[in-house]
Amino acid sequence: MSRNKNRLGGHKPKHSEAPVTHNNPLNFVTPTEFVELPSAGLGYAEAHPLHNKETIEIKFMTAKDEDILTSQALLKSGVAIDRFLQNIMVDKTIRIESLLIGDKNAILIAARGGGYGYDYEGLVVCTECGTKNRIEFDLRNTKLVGNLNVDETIVNKVSPGVYSTAMPFSKFNINYRLMNGADENVMAKEASNTSEDRQHNLLTSQFKRLIVSIEGHEEQNIIDHYVDNMPTIDSRHLKICIKATTPNIEIKETMTCKKCKTEKEVDVPYGTNFFWPDL
Repeated sequence: MSRNKNRLGGHKPKHSEAPVTHNNPLNFVTPTEFVELPSAGLGYAEAHPLHNKETIEIKFMTAKDEDILTSQALLKSGVAIDRFLQNIMVDKTIRIESLLIGDKNAILIAARGGGYGYDYEGLVVCTECGTKNRIEFDLRNTKLVGNLNVDETIVNKVSPGVYSTAMPFSKFNINYRLMNGADENVMAKEASNTSEDRQHNLLTSQFKRLIVSIEGHEEQNIIDHYVDNMPTIDSRHLKICIKATTPNIEIKETMTCKKCKTEKEVDVPYGTNFFWPDL
């Protein structure tokens, strides 16, 4: 209420100005809700609007938001979801590409639940035989993972969103940051490339983006050279550290493949279809 009052009462017309009258009988304001952030704002630098903020305020979906999600131009360019999320955030100083992945997922789930309900039927591909299976997910059945009880003998927090760990084989001390929306977009574009060589480079590409420094060296060519020659032991260690320190919201269901009968726990699939119950 106070926020709306401030928005409407900030300008006082001069005597020479004719008063503006509003004849719309439907004085309706889009309702908002507060979404809890998995990161609790601890992964953002002091200059970021979400620094130490435990929640973010978003608007409920509207018909205009549905237009964004069905825009063929935006879908083709792969920016429909980000454009939609940017549109529903109340604080426009927050850029969607700067959000940590877990926080972005939390907003996605809240927006979908508020727009279409928390029961979601998604298509999941069986990793054993490639069969597509329809799985019912309860979007209220969430679990907070990552950034919880991290072993400080293995990983240390350097600054908000930046962590340090020693590689088990090379013994190099590495500082790395958490993945954000901009990183996710780059990785998604690379993943869509059908080239096998490109697919194999996804992990090294992620490391090259997230590593901040190696033994204090921040030069990208030094980071690239190490990643290209990284021993498997170091690679596995860094992958585990990144996962352990990345705050996220997890929704899983048990899938039994209708064809090969393989039983496996699967994650809820995100994407544009996430907002359309009939697809």
